[in-house]
Amino acid sequence: MTTYAALLRGINVGGARKLPMADLRSLLTGLGHTGVRTYLQSGQAVFTSTRGEEASLAAELSRAIEERFGFPVDVLVRAHAYLKAVAENCPFPAAELAARQLHVTYYSGPVAPDRYADIDQTAHLPEEFRLGDRCLYLYAPDGLGRSKLAEALGRTRPTKGLIATSRNWNTVVKLVELTAQDE
Repeated sequence: MTTYAALLRGINVGGARKLPMADLRSLLTGLGHTGVRTYLQSGQAVFTSTRGEEASLAAELSRAIEERFGFPVDVLVRAHAYLKAVAENCPFPAAELAARQLHVTYYSGPVAPDRYADIDQTAHLPEEFRLGDRCLYLYAPDGLGRSKLAEALGRTRPTKGLIATSRNWNTVVKLVELTAQDE
């Protein structure tokens, strides 16, 4: 049995694409998963499963959401070991920073460094970003809302079929904790 986190992209934002967390829990349970819990209203669920792998579980949940709620939702599913590795491999001193200063964008697959080659990182200092394993770490000392680097990263050309969803450091750490029963 493996514990996973499902990361849903773009739900319950600004009153659009509403997906109540109770309904998400019910949907995951109906798909045969156990230990289902949700975190916040912005689209995080934790569950255990004995079947599938990350990509197939994400596709299954995405299809089920569209069938039940009538709108498509991009979903990433990540196992505890991956979430823990992302937190442990943060290239920034996370313990010394306020959680609002650090963000992780999770990707559905590897991201080639040339995707961001046109961004002059020195022009955005003290803001910085680093690529990790299917993720991008963003240090924005004044917060995401004021980040010019986040703006520049968001303007990069999308890679066809690549799903991306971002979380603040508090959520990154909480998902590691919530999926920790694998240890």
